[in-house]
Amino acid sequence: MARSPKFGVFVPQGWKMDLVEIADPVEKYEAMTAAAKAADAEPTIDSVWVYDHFHTIPEPTLETTFECWTISATLARDTQRVRVGQMVGCNGYRNPALYAKIASTVDVASNGRLYAGIGAGWYEHEWLAYGYGFPDAPERLRMLREACQVIHAMWRDDYATFAGQRYQIDGAINEPKGARGRPPLWIGGGGEQVTLKLVAQYGDACNVGAGNPETCRHKLEVLRGHCESVGRDYDEIVKSTSLDLLLLEEGADRDAAIEANRQGWSFERFRDQFLVGGVDDAAERIERLLEAGIEYVIVYLPRVAYDHTSLQRLAREVLPRFV
Repeated sequence: MARSPKFGVFVPQGWKMDLVEIADPVEKYEAMTAAAKAADAEPTIDSVWVYDHFHTIPEPTLETTFECWTISATLARDTQRVRVGQMVGCNGYRNPALYAKIASTVDVASNGRLYAGIGAGWYEHEWLAYGYGFPDAPERLRMLREACQVIHAMWRDDYATFAGQRYQIDGAINEPKGARGRPPLWIGGGGEQVTLKLVAQYGDACNVGAGNPETCRHKLEVLRGHCESVGRDYDEIVKSTSLDLLLLEEGADRDAAIEANRQGWSFERFRDQFLVGGVDDAAERIERLLEAGIEYVIVYLPRVAYDHTSLQRLAREVLPRFV
């Protein structure tokens, strides 16, 4: 039986150049928290999300990017209802046993509201800048495979042990494992041979397709095939996608709105990356995503750090059509 659709929103943490108009770092942090609290006040929004990155996009700059797990913990304490997730935690940035311990702690701090995201990682510039090296994609995926096994062991066993080629743990104790059992593990990425098979084996949720209905449909069919091959119930897995959305006011000039909201991106890149349209356009895209098999849509809205209007319009004019 299909789940009722759910929706989350990203909060502005700086990664997409979305805090640059605020000078003071404390005020930047408070703007991020205020956006999370605004989402917490909207019953149609199930969750708030952050990215796991150190350097801004579309290019690295000397601009604020708040660290993923630190802010997950503080946002969990600054909100009351919404779940808090990462899309997604980069496996290469933390030993997976430590990742599991951090996630367990944040799950307790949130009273069981954590969505724990994990993925192989991709942003070469920050990997190298922070001294992690940058293994090729096949090796990063081999690391992710072992990491999923380590994380599951840390969340399952009293004395977790794992002897892999990349990670080893020996009687690791992780208490408490979560607020009420282990947190759900969201695996991000659409790699068809490895990542989606890891979802079938270890994931409670996936994130695929970048808001494109046709891509989502294809990736989910691949996932279904992996579930069949490993004996996993496909319906157990939450199927999510992320959607970059510029929600236009009625009668707004599209090009002018892009120019006002592009946050340091080129006009062309923003236009190609974001769905730019009104309430009906947003609802139509979400409907197509649901028809493709998506059950959870996580929306990024620009300039929420400065004005919550678009978040409130999404929550009150678009999402009530589905929840």
